[in-house]
Amino acid sequence: MSEYITVDARGLSCPQPVVETKKAMGRQTGGTIEVLVDTVTSRENVSRLARNQGWNVSAEDLSGGGFRVFITKA
Repeated sequence: MSEYITVDARGLSCPQPVVETKKAMGRQTGGTIEVLVDTVTSRENVSRLARNQGWNVSAEDLSGGGFRVFITKA
C-alpha cells in the first residue's frame, strides 16, 4: 500500500527542509511525499535530494506564497 506523507518545512532554515524530507523518504519505500517549503532555495534543494535518490519530482507555486513539492516513487 502506498503511503502519503506531508512534510511542512515552511519557516525552517536550510538544511532543515532537506533533513526533514530525507527522514520522510527513509520511512517509506514508495508512494508520495508532499513537502511544503517557503523559499526557492529550499524547493531546489529538496528536489535535488529526491532526484538523486531516484524519486520523481514535481513542484507548484502556492497562491499564498511558497511551494509544494511532490516526490513520488512507485
